[in-house]
Amino acid sequence: MSFNLYSKYQPSGDQPLAIDLLTAGLGAGLKHQTLVGATGTGKTFTMANVIKNLGRPALILSHNKTLAAQLFAEFRDFFPENAVEYFVSYYDYYQPEAYVPQRDLYIEKDSDINEVIERYRNSATQSLLSRRDTIIVSTVSCIYGLGDPQDYNALSLKLKKGEEFNREKIMIRLRDMQYERINSDFLNGTFRVRGEYIDVNLTTSDDRAIRLIFFGDQIEDIKILNPISGEVIGSVDEVQIFPAKHNVSPQEKINHAMNRIRDDLEVEVQEFLDKGKIIEGTRLRQRVTYDLEMLQETGFCKGIENYSRYIENRGVGSAPSTLLDYFPDDYILFVDESHMTIPQVGGMYEGDKARKQNLVDYGFRMRAALDNRPLRFEEFLKRTNQTIYVSATPAKYELQNSEQSAKEILA
Repeated sequence: MSFNLYSKYQPSGDQPLAIDLLTAGLGAGLKHQTLVGATGTGKTFTMANVIKNLGRPALILSHNKTLAAQLFAEFRDFFPENAVEYFVSYYDYYQPEAYVPQRDLYIEKDSDINEVIERYRNSATQSLLSRRDTIIVSTVSCIYGLGDPQDYNALSLKLKKGEEFNREKIMIRLRDMQYERINSDFLNGTFRVRGEYIDVNLTTSDDRAIRLIFFGDQIEDIKILNPISGEVIGSVDEVQIFPAKHNVSPQEKINHAMNRIRDDLEVEVQEFLDKGKIIEGTRLRQRVTYDLEMLQETGFCKGIENYSRYIENRGVGSAPSTLLDYFPDDYILFVDESHMTIPQVGGMYEGDKARKQNLVDYGFRMRAALDNRPLRFEEFLKRTNQTIYVSATPAKYELQNSEQSAKEILA
């Protein structure tokens, strides 16, 4: 699908020249460009026009939630027919897991997840994997580990009206995708079975669910319904159901990961014992053994992201999969307020490492937890394609790296 831009305004002032210059630069393959514009000159409208001209997926990166929400609203108004998505941290409250050795104080992870934002995040990744006309507005949350996009896509369930598909196998697949079977409250990320129906409450919307109607093992119909009222809204010929969570993997992959975790656990516990650190070794064995039992039984455990290096079969010290890995290779990155956003991207890694190092040193986590982290700045750059820095006051980094700059002085 193409990007259809709707606005009662036409480019004016310096905007037409800036739009043409940036569009031509992207078409010529320029890696870095800068859009310099004073406040009120319509830089957001310029970005929207560039996206429309190129017709490629885009990531708008912002340095805080408030600005990201504003940009999300503006782009959604510009592109009502396209997939404009919002990807920020889904915590209303977040206390990270930590250990303070000076006080022998362990602080367990505690958080309050905003279900609305969680739906936005799920919608963002699903749009990226199912359509080209996608714009994501994100904070630096996009450089944190998210789970392997190949596993996420491979576990999705594609169903067509009229095809043969065993109902029991569908229910098993839904459980593997971390949907919970329920009989009462029909919440997001759950499914229920009623006679010849399987109802699936998706994780992307609070007013859309899928009803699969069977005749034997044949999918007779696929309905869209309101999960609260039960009202049937429409019917579709096919549907793709994505996992309820991002950190999901096929069971055989988890089984392989568990074997590697067990092997490394023995090595790390023995290292503690060799140093006379019996408490640390015992603590680590108990924690990981419990997590392995949960993985075996349910395919998921609390803190599963700390084992992502094993599940994704990555090497020691390697970068995790992030939202950037869900984008196609030709996406366009716009770094809004780049003089503030770029330093923020560069500063996430060290703070995260310092906290996790204590957890590893005192036996609360395996060393693999250090590889559940935000990207280093150089890793972030490797995952970007063509970039446009947007700022009224671009910093030295943007200006030195940009191959050309467009300026908006007059609105």
